[in-house]
Parts: sequence; C-alpha cells; structure tokens
Amino acid sequence: MVSLASVMNRPRNDERLIQEAGVTLDQALFRLLVVIERVGPIGVVELADRLGRDYTTISRQVAKLAAMELVTRRGNPQDRRIREATIAPKGKEMTDRLDAARERIGREIFASWPAQEVSELVRLMAKFASALEAREREP
Repeated sequence: MVSLASVMNRPRNDERLIQEAGVTLDQALFRLLVVIERVGPIGVVELADRLGRDYTTISRQVAKLAAMELVTRRGNPQDRRIREATIAPKGKEMTDRLDAARERIGREIFASWPAQEVSELVRLMAKFASALEAREREP
C-alpha cells in the first residue's frame, strides 16, 4: 500500500494528468479544485484537514480559485462563521476534462489486463476505501 500511495502521490503524475487534460492550472490548486468538486460545498478548515495542509494556505489558494472563477464562496446556512467553497461551472468543466484524461490514462494502463482482474481491483479498492472511511469516523 505504501508503494501504491507513493506512486499515486508523485507530483509528476499530477503534471501528466493536467497536461493530458489540456488544463492550465498550478499543481497546488489542482488537488484543491478536485476535492472541492468531489465533496463541496466545504469549509476551508475541513478542506485543510482533508489535504493535510495549513488552513491559512488553503484559504489563500481557495481565494485564487475564486478569482479564476473556478469556485464560488458562500456562507454556510447552519453556521454563518463558515465560508464554504463550491465548484463553479468553469471549475466543473475543468474537473470534467481532468476526469476524462484520468479515464484515458487508466484505459491505457489496463489495456493489457484481463477484464476480470480490472473488476476485481476496482471491487477490492472500493472495499478498502470504505474501510478507511469507516475507520476515520470512529472516535
């Protein structure tokens, strides 16, 4: 698992994905945009926690994404102290392009794999992710 995480978190892989998608976006903002699209609306503190970064850095980066019209900011209806980031149409278009590029890259990698092995990998990774999520919710 350490090897898998190490390979998947290499900056070069993000660079290749961004290039494959034909997207112009700083690598530091790339992961932030994807997380906002996947789990938003989300506050800066929760976003920083998910990314393992300082909330002041994340706040500045969210402001950059908002200035680029990739995300919008809004107040949280339950807690007015929290400002949440949510994906904007321009940001959604960008993450859709990234998803399509990710899909193309995955298809190239799995082209020589038997379909049953690909299905089994997907099943087992989903099971592993669910177990990690459940563990994170434990006190």
